[in-house]
Amino acid sequence: MPHSDPDSERAASVREKRGRIAPQLRAAEGIRVRLRQRAIERVRAQFGRPTGLPGRIAGGVMAHRASNRRRNAWAVSLLDVQREDRVLELGFGPGIAIRDLSARAPEGFVCGLDHSAVMLQQATRRNAEAVRRGQVDLRLGGAETLPAFEAPFDKILAVNVPLFGDRPVELLRNLRRALTMGGRIAIAFQPRGPGATDEAAATTGDEIAAALRDTGFCEVRLETLKLRPAVVCALGVNGSAPDAAERSRAE
Repeated sequence: MPHSDPDSERAASVREKRGRIAPQLRAAEGIRVRLRQRAIERVRAQFGRPTGLPGRIAGGVMAHRASNRRRNAWAVSLLDVQREDRVLELGFGPGIAIRDLSARAPEGFVCGLDHSAVMLQQATRRNAEAVRRGQVDLRLGGAETLPAFEAPFDKILAVNVPLFGDRPVELLRNLRRALTMGGRIAIAFQPRGPGATDEAAATTGDEIAAALRDTGFCEVRLETLKLRPAVVCALGVNGSAPDAAERSRAE
């Protein structure tokens, strides 16, 4: 009778166990991947509308990330804010650009709208002195439901704010109505996350510039800041009263 080889039997046993365990390991790895993807999605969502403790952390990241600070400072500089200007920022986040805008318009007025109560708290603390003396007014809200302001603005700024949803033309018309004659708007965008490339930035920049022209803004131009990925900023001037411009195009 042939003798069995102990080494062969052990090897066969190991292969059998591996065969049973492999599907379990693949299933566990799939679960880990899905959980990681969900966690990443939740973190990214906080940068759109921060809430709770994760939102406070996201605000800290936005306030201290060097690329964010450079992007905001560059966008503000393109507006050419004057000492007595009235300025509106949409989506002010932790209030970095608000601080820069109020410094450039010491005799003017800066208003900010943001959907996040967490960002409102952070930006208010960061701009406490200007808020106290009434130079800065920060509110909950967004471009889709602009409040009634006491007077139109000379400049409007939006940095990485999702302005182009289902009704971009209506939204931009509302912003034009909030601008003085000759007032300037700057809409800056830097892609983040998957697909964040210079090409994606350029494509979105072209879309924003086209939307500004379609809404009646004039002197529209597109500027680019070479970060990784690139930042684009579309600028336009309110060259005429919005209602008059719309009647002229209709004719």
